[in-house]
Order: sequence, then C-alpha cells, then structure tokens
Amino acid sequence: MNEATQHTTRDGLELVYPPVLADVSEAVRVRLRATRWWPVLRWAARGACALAFGVAALALSVPREPETGTAVEMTLLGLVAVAAAELVPWGTARSLFLAIRSQGEAKAVVDEDGGRWITRDTDVVIRWAMLPQYVETPRLFVLLTARRTGTGFAYLPKSGLADPAGIDRLRAVLDRNSARV
Repeated sequence: MNEATQHTTRDGLELVYPPVLADVSEAVRVRLRATRWWPVLRWAARGACALAFGVAALALSVPREPETGTAVEMTLLGLVAVAAAELVPWGTARSLFLAIRSQGEAKAVVDEDGGRWITRDTDVVIRWAMLPQYVETPRLFVLLTARRTGTGFAYLPKSGLADPAGIDRLRAVLDRNSARV
C-alpha cells in the first residue's frame, strides 16, 4: 500500500497514508489549541518571562552597584520559561511521531459508525461518541474527544485520499456524525 489510495466501499471511505511528522505536528497543535490548559500555560510562561525581565531591569537600575548576575539569571529564567512552553507541541509531536512511524503505513476506514485505524501491529475502532468534534485544516481532518483537557485525538491526512472528491465525501461523513469546531 505505498500509493495513497481511497475508495468508498460498503465498509466506508478508505484512506492510506505514511506517517509524516508535519501531519502529527499539525494534529498536536490543533489538539492543544482546543484544550483549556494550553492557552493558560502559554500566557503563564509569557507572564513569568515578563516578570523575570522586569526583575532583571530593576537589578540593573538600582542606585547602588547594578546586580548584573541577577539580571542575567532572570533574563535566562524568563527565556527558559517561554522556550519550555513553546517546545511542548514539538516534543509531544516528535514523541508521538516516533511511535506512529514505528508502525509504518496506516489505513483508516471512516463510515457512519466511526473510524478504524489499522497499522502493522494495531487495529483500533473509535465510535463517533468518542470523537464528537473535528477541525479541518488545509492538510488534515483532526478528530477530537469532547474533553477539553486534551486527552485524545485522531487525524486523517487529506493526502491519504486519491482524488479531491474524496475530501468532500469525507467532510460529509464528518459533518453528519461530528461537530465542526
């Protein structure tokens, strides 16, 4: 199954696709944006950075001898806070991609009951009740659990479809069974 193939069978709409880091990264970013905690974490990191920069500025502007060591430490601390928060999507996507890549090419079958993902060592069926929402991006359909804690998603790369009409058929199945976010 090396070529992207798609056809509608009595079993549903079929997609075949290789694991691609860009797809996993995009799906992770979509999932994170749909959580409650991700925006809070990012703003907290930015706030910590601003606070650390403020302390650094104060350390440099004291009337007596400026405390350059404290200023450098605070600047680095602020940068580390922002960098750590911004690396969460990359680190999550990278670790998921390594696990997904080890399974090789994936086949997904989507129908009115839900989705079935098949790889070398796995065969997983997820009903629509578990994935009641979806987000469409230029590359993917990202199916989301209802939990805003960020505990689950699946993705369907548009590249897994052999023809552009398959995108419309897949979107129609998703619209009938899941809510577009």
